[in-house]
Amino acid sequence: MADIGHQSGLSPAGETILRHYRSQVMTRRVYSVIAVLGIIIALFAAMSYANAANSGKFFERLPYMFDFIKNFLPRDPFEIFRAMFGLESPFFDGSAKYDYTSSNIYLTDSFYIPNFVYQLLVTVNIAVVSTIIGGSLAFVLCFFAATNLVGAGPVRWVVRRIMEIFRAFPEIVVAGLLTAVLSIGPIAAIAAVSLHTIGALGKLFFEVVENADMKPDEGLKSVGASWLERVRFAIVPQVMPNFVSYALLRTEINVRASTIIGAVGGGGIGEVFRLSIGRDYAAQTYAIIILLLVTIIAIDQFSGWLRRRLVGDQSFDFGKASV
Repeated sequence: MADIGHQSGLSPAGETILRHYRSQVMTRRVYSVIAVLGIIIALFAAMSYANAANSGKFFERLPYMFDFIKNFLPRDPFEIFRAMFGLESPFFDGSAKYDYTSSNIYLTDSFYIPNFVYQLLVTVNIAVVSTIIGGSLAFVLCFFAATNLVGAGPVRWVVRRIMEIFRAFPEIVVAGLLTAVLSIGPIAAIAAVSLHTIGALGKLFFEVVENADMKPDEGLKSVGASWLERVRFAIVPQVMPNFVSYALLRTEINVRASTIIGAVGGGGIGEVFRLSIGRDYAAQTYAIIILLLVTIIAIDQFSGWLRRRLVGDQSFDFGKASV
């Protein structure tokens, strides 16, 4: 059979390049197959371990995975909204399961904040305060961690290691340690979430700074501006839209983190969620889930609106022909 290279009219050099290309493609395919097989083997090994750790019932119980959700239903769908807004239940029998009014926070004789809404406000407050504290410190530290502003010296190394330590441990672990010192409550939750926020946002912030255009910085440097002035007038205006976007995204994450921490004593909606699901209070549990979902969606929409205000609608008009 005639050589394919000769059939296509390739020169000897072209034939050599074609053979090397085909060899590399074959090698890549072999490596891809090996990687996929390795992942499949690791997956089956992990599932086998889970099955053994679950007394051999892991695979047997898979068909019943959604039985809990199917059976965990409120007596009446409207009970969810009664629990959400702290209204009286027609099924109230003196038990806490249908008692939605006793925990309401009364501001006047007739005006009150439903308990779940109040607890959600506590959780959002923890998240917002933690984001402000952590984001502010991350904003200050990120400029000292950026190579294009401080070089590769000891200052950058120390600041980056501090950020890595702060984000190395999950918020719930830090909160568990702090509760021993600060006691159970929102203060420990704020401290734990703030520390993790410093590490997480700090890394995102200094990466944005390192990608900034340095021509304005060079111009200010040439006229004798100080380091602080160069950062203030050359770097900050470029990076602020991304900083705000990341901070708002972190607020969403911190709402979820504050909920989880609340389940272990940090206060807020997480604590009442743990109690509701643990006591088989279906209506209250679904009410909390809906409130959390609405809150996250609202924060996401606010984040998109604010980013449009900062960078302009043209940055979101992908694929549209310019006028």
